[in-house]
Amino acid sequence: MKRAKFYYVCLGLILATFVLSHKTAAQQYEIGFGLGGSTYTGDMIRRIDPSQSGLQGTLFGRRNFDNVWSLRGGLAIGRLNAADSVRPIDAMALERNAAFRGTMVETHLMMEYYFLDFLNPQSTVRFSPFAMFGVGFAFFMGREDQLGFNNTNYYVGTPVIPFGLGVKYKVKDRLFMTLEFGARATFTDYIDRIEHNPEYFHPRVIPIGGDEYLPNPNALTFGDRDNKDWYYFLGLTVSYSFHQVKCFNFN
Repeated sequence: MKRAKFYYVCLGLILATFVLSHKTAAQQYEIGFGLGGSTYTGDMIRRIDPSQSGLQGTLFGRRNFDNVWSLRGGLAIGRLNAADSVRPIDAMALERNAAFRGTMVETHLMMEYYFLDFLNPQSTVRFSPFAMFGVGFAFFMGREDQLGFNNTNYYVGTPVIPFGLGVKYKVKDRLFMTLEFGARATFTDYIDRIEHNPEYFHPRVIPIGGDEYLPNPNALTFGDRDNKDWYYFLGLTVSYSFHQVKCFNFN
């Protein structure tokens, strides 16, 4: 939690700096929505697997301080799911045969940096790649299906560090379309209901004589202590500006 507080303080200082430094900038605001896909990585999936993904949607507002920096706040909702049986990472995962599914609700505040001055009326391009970073909080409502457990509902809340890349296109003066990919680093190992707990650690296999072993059901629900869960969004957004797009001259 100390690390999470550090990120919140840093972003707060960044935002305060931009608000003060752009006090006289044009007041250009946008609202928008988006649709796409969401997925996760953790103890069941180590690399992004499109076959284990769900739908996601987002609502957001944006303030453009100038042609380079924007501040975005929003709400995102996505379905996350995974199962050891789909693409097991090892033989123990196949024997564990765990699975989960649920809904992630996230609020976030992010800064966006645009690499091209595409809002300038004299610009020859109508698009710009951009990078985004910020802070947020996520709440996951899940249901697990693991060996040795009843199928029960569970809930996880965690700070998140959102960041990503995208491309924004100016369809008209006030209408924009964006393709973006965002990653969320979390501070929990429990989105998939699998975590390493040394207090209750058990050997992963039980010797039955000679060189033969059997999986230990009491150990199969434990994961990697150094592997926090992540989740990801990929989608298209559409936004509308309430004010005429203005050109900012920094000369």
